[in-house]
Amino acid sequence: AGSIAHLSHDDILRYGEIERIVRIAAGMGITKVRLTGGEPLARPDFVKLVAMISRIEGIDDIAATTNGILLSKYARELKEAGLNRVNISLDTLRPERFRAITRWGDLDTVLAGIDAAIAAGLKPVKINAVVLRGQNDDEVVDLARKAAEAGWHLRFIEWMPVGEAAQDQD
Repeated sequence: AGSIAHLSHDDILRYGEIERIVRIAAGMGITKVRLTGGEPLARPDFVKLVAMISRIEGIDDIAATTNGILLSKYARELKEAGLNRVNISLDTLRPERFRAITRWGDLDTVLAGIDAAIAAGLKPVKINAVVLRGQNDDEVVDLARKAAEAGWHLRFIEWMPVGEAAQDQD
């Protein structure tokens, strides 16, 4: 709440601009693209962007990092457009803790998104979990067990404070 600055459409790259940058990068030997930043699936016509990038000669791997909330809606279309794989942020398997950490959302929606990604063939599905002492460190084994059972690639990643959180570290 209050931590996301709303940007005008003129303040972010348009799809044609992103396509041009990727085309130039491909010409320099870049073969992989990751779409991330905020929640990329929330951008209108995100599937169209994936399709645009997938048609660029030399690009052979397109990935997206998402919170998973919209993934069940778009997984199949994204795969058909050329998305190869996804990374999904998931720090807990407890619904009440999920709401507390994310300040919104529903854990079941994210889990359904993960299932949809697997069913669509977006593989591997990588789960990024940030473990914080006293917040969710009691779930490390549960997360690992769920990942092993479900076929997820689980990665425990370092918390990277930004904005006000970074200032609190001084």
